[in-house]
Amino acid sequence: MCGETVPNITLSLPVDVHEEMKRFPEIRWSEVARKAIMRKLMDLKRLDEMLNESGLAEADVAELDHLVKRGLAKRYKRRRGKGKKG
Repeated sequence: MCGETVPNITLSLPVDVHEEMKRFPEIRWSEVARKAIMRKLMDLKRLDEMLNESGLAEADVAELDHLVKRGLAKRYKRRRGKGKKG
């Protein structure tokens, strides 16, 4: 990064979080945020690669989404029904 212009970002935090952070002045919070952002970007890139290689069309994904949600709803209803006293 020698000679490069490094962009800055502004991060808004709740007051209570900022107060907790001040308890640990030895921590380089910008470095913590930078690493978290880089880690998230790596995860997103991996997800993109997996999706690009999957061969699934958007309609296939929507159908799978529907099936999973329907299955979860059935499971929830069964468990909820077991908890009822009758």
